[in-house]
Amino acid sequence: MPPPVFTTVSIEEAKTPLIHPESVPLCVDLDGTLIKSDTFQDSLLLLVRTHPARLLAVARLLPRGRARLKQEIARQTTLDINHLPWNKAVLRLLRDQRSLGRTILLVTGADRSLAERVASHLRCFDRVIASDGERNLTGCRKLAVLQKLFPAFDYIGNARIDLPLLTHARHAFLANPTHRLRRALARANVPVKATLLDRAPLRASLLSTLRLHQWAKNLLLLLPLLLSHRLTPRGLIHGALALVAFGCAASACYVLNDLLDIDNDRRHRHKRLRSFASGELGVVDGILLVMALLIGSALLLPLLPAAFAIWLAIYIAATTLYSLWLKRIAIADVLLLAGLYTLRLYAGGAATQTPISPWLAVFALFFFLALALVKRLNELEILRQQGSTRTPGRGYRVADIVAIGSLEAASACAALAVFAAYITHPNAELLYPHAARLWLALPPLGLWLLRMGLLAWRGELDEDPVLFALRDRLSPLLGLLVVLLTVFAAF
Repeated sequence: MPPPVFTTVSIEEAKTPLIHPESVPLCVDLDGTLIKSDTFQDSLLLLVRTHPARLLAVARLLPRGRARLKQEIARQTTLDINHLPWNKAVLRLLRDQRSLGRTILLVTGADRSLAERVASHLRCFDRVIASDGERNLTGCRKLAVLQKLFPAFDYIGNARIDLPLLTHARHAFLANPTHRLRRALARANVPVKATLLDRAPLRASLLSTLRLHQWAKNLLLLLPLLLSHRLTPRGLIHGALALVAFGCAASACYVLNDLLDIDNDRRHRHKRLRSFASGELGVVDGILLVMALLIGSALLLPLLPAAFAIWLAIYIAATTLYSLWLKRIAIADVLLLAGLYTLRLYAGGAATQTPISPWLAVFALFFFLALALVKRLNELEILRQQGSTRTPGRGYRVADIVAIGSLEAASACAALAVFAAYITHPNAELLYPHAARLWLALPPLGLWLLRMGLLAWRGELDEDPVLFALRDRLSPLLGLLVVLLTVFAAF
């Protein structure tokens, strides 16, 4: 690593001016300003995901102050500085000012060790002033230090806590400012030199975070009712309510997974664009969103049979376990994903009070295991093409491609074999008077499933097979054909 090109100024050294009075430095905050996220919150989530057992020891430092807590969390974790979500508008301003020979300082409430790593990475700061484990350098404390060091300064901030600095700065710059800060500045009649925006529309960020396209998976809740051939108004109403309740809970679990996986997502070519990884939404926003979605799901539970609530609770617990631990264990992750798909069938059966056929459960388990393996296979092939050897945050290696591909093909063939065995079983004739016609549905089903595996081997799938199927031209046609042929066998 090249030697730092900046000087770290301790809070204790802030006694005499450091520069000539005519030279007004440009001071920039880190969290929410230079980067669109909060390094303390990101580090805390990284600790929760990687070393949850250490949380108790860290929590014991709360009485010693926020600065000591920041220092310890920075010591316990190694946040990936190279892939932080930088505010590009702020970076352009800093580099333009740097090219003019202006003194630029990183002045932040983040721990000094982390701030120094940021400064070493960007190489555009002359000095770093940060929290030191004893004093939390924010708000008025930060202002006092800057006033001791400089006769005048310009400041870039984003939040209400920056108001004292922006009020006393020669020129106030804003970076993705909060509404509270805008209102406070307006009331204080503080002129703003420039507002540096690098943020997507809030509505678009929220919608992408909810992953509403994934609600297509929840249509599985209606499958037991549809395959029972006993459609009733009560069953359809309960199925629709269950779909919404399950969808809200599933979206909450997706948000939680994204929060816990921020650091890994930032190193991924597609996942780095997710709202939390890119800093478009903050950690607090995510926590509030999870709570709102779970509350919305819970409000619908009294309208549904109690058994559905049990299956929903199992889903939430299993998904949380996946996000915290199982997603990093090879094979265990895909088995759980296949199980979660199959669980949707049982949840739908509980909501509509429809028994689940063992044939359907076994077929679904192999079918969705094949899809889960397709996703991993595609990820590994893309990494192989990029020259990587491991999957970030996963338990797989690129060398596992052949093994995963073989398991995917075996699972797909097992699902097709279960389907074929069902056609020849006497139980099939109870629901399908012309059960032999189901043989016609086997080729398009096999074509779709095996084609997905082939495209994954080539690395040509979308990161998400469900999203790919929704965008693919052939997939909807094959799906519709299977549905029509199944109806044809029933009449």
